[in-house]
Amino acid sequence: MDIVVENVSELTRKLTITLPGKEVGKALDKAYNKLKKDVKLKGFRRGKVPRAVLEKNYRQQVQAEVGEQLVQETYFDAVEEKGLDPVVHPEITEHRFNDDGTFTYVAVVDVKPVFEIKEYKGLEIEKPATDVTDEEVNEELERLRRQHAVLRSAGDDHAIAEDDIAIVDFQGFHNGKPMKEVRNENYSVDVGSGRLGKEFEEKLIGMKKGDKTLHEIEFPPDYPNPLLAGKTVEFKIDIKDVKERIKPELDDEFARDISEEHESLDDLREAIRRQLKEKKEKALEGDLDDRIMHRLLELNQFEVPERLIKFEIQEMINQTEEHLKRAGLTMESAGIKVEDLVEKNREVAEKRVRGDFLLKKVAELEEIKLVDEDLERGYKRIAGEYNMTVPEVKSYFQRREELMPFMQELLNEKILQFLREQAKIVEVAAPEEQKEQQEA
Repeated sequence: MDIVVENVSELTRKLTITLPGKEVGKALDKAYNKLKKDVKLKGFRRGKVPRAVLEKNYRQQVQAEVGEQLVQETYFDAVEEKGLDPVVHPEITEHRFNDDGTFTYVAVVDVKPVFEIKEYKGLEIEKPATDVTDEEVNEELERLRRQHAVLRSAGDDHAIAEDDIAIVDFQGFHNGKPMKEVRNENYSVDVGSGRLGKEFEEKLIGMKKGDKTLHEIEFPPDYPNPLLAGKTVEFKIDIKDVKERIKPELDDEFARDISEEHESLDDLREAIRRQLKEKKEKALEGDLDDRIMHRLLELNQFEVPERLIKFEIQEMINQTEEHLKRAGLTMESAGIKVEDLVEKNREVAEKRVRGDFLLKKVAELEEIKLVDEDLERGYKRIAGEYNMTVPEVKSYFQRREELMPFMQELLNEKILQFLREQAKIVEVAAPEEQKEQQEA
């Protein structure tokens, strides 16, 4: 086997691999002999068709099959012989059977980047304080009051206010054309909840039953709904009805209605404070992981394979398509261009790929590996989250396609846990507290 390696870029290699005629001839003979036993041609008995006739009628088919077989049988030996460390399957750009009986194919290979990781131990990471303020407790109490409120029809002269429910018909227009997916009739808008968008809801405040209006809203490029992201939409709105939310009094009786465990409003306040603190601490673990990865990415700049970035972008596009499909939309009907998504997601995709290499490097240096106990914990966690038994969870992960991503996720969690334990955590005021201190 003759192998010529060319450096296309820092991380891309072009391998031109030529296999000797003797090896190629054996593979072709085997293929034609098998074909001879199976094929039926008019004028010949089964198994008696001459080789020349087979070649005339089936050469293209046989060469395609044998060529693919030869690539599969020799590619891994070739990269091993040249000491390459591919990160994805090769791109076979051409293959041909030569006149001298040899076979040549070209494989474009992306290789693993070689780098020295910097400062992954002892990273100084800021950790927002998890103290719960009185204001946060009061906000949660207000949420509970809203949740346990009763609704009553408001009078015709009642101006819509925050916490009201507005029953509306609306139609969205983009560039003067109605958007068939952005319309609804008798739609309940919980004013102030933000579920339909803060700006949309705010524009309803002050309107009354029977009012009609036009409101223009500019949606940012990163707006969660891809149908609206980056667009200026004019909404035609018709107020059909208004309902007032009558909240319960904030007293001991309200606390007991929430739960028999609470004897008084003070008991409810303390329970809320504990719950909010637990919630903050749980969320902080993921936030710390993000901060650690952000710091690692800042410290470690290196090139990553372009094809891996493209794969990651495609995965993001697939997720967008799936999200639209659940909403009964397509990319075309939502007015989304693939090239715009590619450009929008490229930076995030590159960071994800680089971050994955960084975590693998830490695992390699620190010999962090999954053990049976890690898998068992993972199975039990999923069982608890989805109300399943552990055997049921295990049965889902029987196939390699499901098990490998799950194992990679668990390994990444283990690596990040190690990095958290090694980090220097500096507690700082929460963002809202910092803002208050600056304004004081």
